[in-house]
Amino acid sequence: MTRVLILTASYGSGHTIAARSLAQAFAHAGAAVRVVDHFRELVHPMFERATRALYYWTLRRAPAAWGAAYALADRMASDSPLAFGATRLGATRLAGLLGEERPDAVVSVHATPAVVLTALAAAGTRVPPHTTVVTDFVAHSQWIAPGVERYCVAADEVKHEFVARGLPPRRIVVTGMPLRPEFDAPVDAAAARRALGLDPRRPVVLAMAGADGSLGRLPDVARVLGRGPRPRQGLIVAGRDAALAARLEREAAGTAVRVLGYVADIRTLMAAADVLVTKAGGMTLAEAMAAGLPLIAYGSLAGQERRNEHFVSRAGVALAARSPRELAGAVERALTEPDLLERLRRRMRRLHHPGASRRVVAAVLEREEIAP
Repeated sequence: MTRVLILTASYGSGHTIAARSLAQAFAHAGAAVRVVDHFRELVHPMFERATRALYYWTLRRAPAAWGAAYALADRMASDSPLAFGATRLGATRLAGLLGEERPDAVVSVHATPAVVLTALAAAGTRVPPHTTVVTDFVAHSQWIAPGVERYCVAADEVKHEFVARGLPPRRIVVTGMPLRPEFDAPVDAAAARRALGLDPRRPVVLAMAGADGSLGRLPDVARVLGRGPRPRQGLIVAGRDAALAARLEREAAGTAVRVLGYVADIRTLMAAADVLVTKAGGMTLAEAMAAGLPLIAYGSLAGQERRNEHFVSRAGVALAARSPRELAGAVERALTEPDLLERLRRRMRRLHHPGASRRVVAAVLEREEIAP
């Protein structure tokens, strides 16, 4: 039986979703799979909690600093001496894990484990063939590590970016982004609206900002949706932030905007909606494309999200807004121009790659295809 080790990290939900989806797909293909959080299990739980807290604090309180750090890191090689010892993070325990598990293949859905594996190989550790799955719609130098055998990316445009940065085209496979299995099947919009108790005659605007909703600008969205010139329904997902949910409830009082907490079944929400307002996290964008749900990018954070936003705007699958006034205009266009929504959906179909997890598994196991 083929043994596969998947390395992930908890900095944002996208890596975790990709890792879980791939684990299910590898198991379905008959492989033995283990998923390991690189920072929590191989570095130290305290290190993981502290750096994750710092990461989210920076995104909330000093987003410009994060954007500058992201841009600076993009100008450095992933194994640069200026990378603050990233090549050594968890190296000893990872070497031990490779010896214990003896995997036939390693898949990384975060950039750091790939760099550490490259350093281990250079130091003489036996490292099995390694695949990196990129969970954004942009190329960044920190994803590039000399020892990676192949890269699985979300779109042809991302492949072209990596080739422009010097990677051989043969090492890059366009698979799409690994999504939750429920996005592989269509969901009836009318049934989804009935399940959510929505009025079938009024358009629905869904708004979300990831599992931690406070990283977005959802209060702006609540005000815009509650004061629009024509009837609409709003669903705003506050995530796990109870204080944000309470604030949104106050903003939405007396309007047709409903505030939700953490929601596991995002697929049904997307099926019920006519348009999605969201910050541009890679996984959320990919899920919206799979659902054929037109996008308005709003509140995207500096760094990878802003670059994801540029990607979907250039690709013509999303509108972008930077201010509440622009957001109100974008929502109004989306709800009054059906031809615009159809153009967005058509371009989404071109970009979306169904069955991405199976495509990654086929690439790693070097098979022609993996049956659903």
